[in-house]
Amino acid sequence: MEEKGKGSERWNGAITNLTEMASNLDSLQKLLLKKAVFVDDETFARASLNAEQARTIKVLEQRVETLERELDAAITAAARARSEKRQAETAQKAAELRAQEVTRELENTTKVFKLHMEELRAKQEEIAKRDKDIKLLEAIIQTLGGKESHSTSV
Repeated sequence: MEEKGKGSERWNGAITNLTEMASNLDSLQKLLLKKAVFVDDETFARASLNAEQARTIKVLEQRVETLERELDAAITAAARARSEKRQAETAQKAAELRAQEVTRELENTTKVFKLHMEELRAKQEEIAKRDKDIKLLEAIIQTLGGKESHSTSV
C-alpha cells in the first residue's frame, strides 16, 4: 500500500512537471510566433529536449492508461472466471448428489425386484405342487371312479 502511495506521489509530481513544461513550451511558442527570437544553441537544445521529453511522457502516460484499462479488464475477467468456477462446482456437487440418489433408488428397486422374483418363484412352486396334487387327486378319482363303474356294471 505504501509503494502504491509513493508511486502515486511520483506520478503526481511527474504530471505537475509535465504541466509546467507544457506551459513553458506554450509560452516559448507564443513568443516565437509573435517575435522572431534568436536563442543560443544551448537554450534551443534545452527547449528541444524538453519538447521531446514532453512527447515521450505523453506517450508513456497513454501507455499507462492502456495498461490500467487492461489490468481492470483482467481483474474483472478473473472475478467472472472465479464466479463461473464456483457455479460449476456447485452444479457438479448437485449432479453428484443426484447421481447418488438415483443409484440408491436403483439399488432399492433392484432389492424390491429380487424380493418380488423370490415371491413369484415361491408361488410358482406352490402352484406346481398344487397342480401335481390335483393331477394325483384326479388320477385317484379316475381310478376310484373306474372301479365303481366296473363294480356297478358287473
